[in-house]
Amino acid sequence: MYLIGLDVGTTSIGGVLVDGSSGDIVKSVLKDNHSECNTANSWEHCQDPDRIWRTVREVLAELSSGKVEIGGIGLTGQMHGILYVDSHGDAVSPLYTWLDQRGSLPFGGAASYAEHLSLLTASPVSPGFGMATHYYNTLQRMVPEKAVKLCTIADFIAMKLCRAKEPAVDPTLAASLGCFDLETGEFDQAALRAARIDPSILPSIQPTGTVIGQTEDGVPVACAAGDNQASFLGAVRDIEHSILVNIGTGSQISVFSNHLLQLEGLEVRPFPGGGYLLVGAPLGGGKAYALLERFFRDVCAVFGGSEGSLYERMNALALTAAKVPPGEGLQVHTQFFGTREDPARRGAIDRISADNFTPQHLVAGFLEGMTEELLAYYLRLPEPMKQSRKVLVGSGNGVRQNQALRGRLAQAFMLPLELPKYAEEASYGAAICAGVGIGLYQDFTSAPGRPGHA
Repeated sequence: MYLIGLDVGTTSIGGVLVDGSSGDIVKSVLKDNHSECNTANSWEHCQDPDRIWRTVREVLAELSSGKVEIGGIGLTGQMHGILYVDSHGDAVSPLYTWLDQRGSLPFGGAASYAEHLSLLTASPVSPGFGMATHYYNTLQRMVPEKAVKLCTIADFIAMKLCRAKEPAVDPTLAASLGCFDLETGEFDQAALRAARIDPSILPSIQPTGTVIGQTEDGVPVACAAGDNQASFLGAVRDIEHSILVNIGTGSQISVFSNHLLQLEGLEVRPFPGGGYLLVGAPLGGGKAYALLERFFRDVCAVFGGSEGSLYERMNALALTAAKVPPGEGLQVHTQFFGTREDPARRGAIDRISADNFTPQHLVAGFLEGMTEELLAYYLRLPEPMKQSRKVLVGSGNGVRQNQALRGRLAQAFMLPLELPKYAEEASYGAAICAGVGIGLYQDFTSAPGRPGHA
């Protein structure tokens, strides 16, 4: 029996076909997510959910081709963002992704919509979180007239696969929207009342891995899970003694905790099967490195050089700058897109001298700044929790494809860095959720093959 795991990401949409008995990935498919919507405002970041659905169907068709028995389908996808659906389950709005910044716009005075919502609800809500987006849309009368539910993009795809009319959400994705009670595992009704948000527009909550329906071919479909938690499942072999660092479009540091622990600056997210992830999530991460690559390409274009991708050359330059003594390189603060605590904050480049104002020092400084942002979150953990972590697990293309960044991460955290056996961590975690949902696996950490690392 085989399992399919689908990952609806911000820049790509992919999936894996997993042998349910061995836990091995036997096939993988990855397609670019070309669903960006043209918008009138720079702070908007929207995608076309119907185009995403078409791409998912293409991925699914390739994965399920051939005479294989598919026992279940699991899904994961980008967190925080929302779209609205009507009574038939059809999209009546674009997907407002986690990058959308309408929640950071000023609410009357100095406070933003997200800050105002946080004050009203006594629940921290950042720009890009679904509740902040919905709060802005509500007050600006931008909620579509036919909207009856809001949901994440992964919930929307799961609903479409089951041919259902209403979405369901698991705690990992529900919490990513904001105004969620971690102790009860439900949306915070008091917070919703304070913000005058009608709770009927929210999807019903189902435990992670719950089978919510079947495809037209009779294949069970499990409730979608957040990509952070799915990646943790698909990448980490020892959840209680590891740190997961993921760098892709964004970046995250994730640490498992058996107990609910609230720490300043760290998000607390439900973990499948029980427990929590403590997560530090800079708004830059891989986007900061992409910003630098775009700058180099623009320079090349202006002065008549190559305009192709420069990532490989940048990574090579970073290795040549790896031996720069501490304090002599550029110091790059990579908060170019703000922070969740202070969306108005911006990046900076310090310690510029006649000796270090070079492309290689600039690349090295960016990588150092990205590392320092993640390390700052780790240093907020209680000392006993830090002492119990024995390995750093690196995931995402930003880590896998950049040797210099891997070296900086291992040096900064003073831990050995491992790469997961499979690069498709989130898709693999989604397949595990499907295996739990159909009863193939006893729990989320017992899937065969899951502990293996390259």
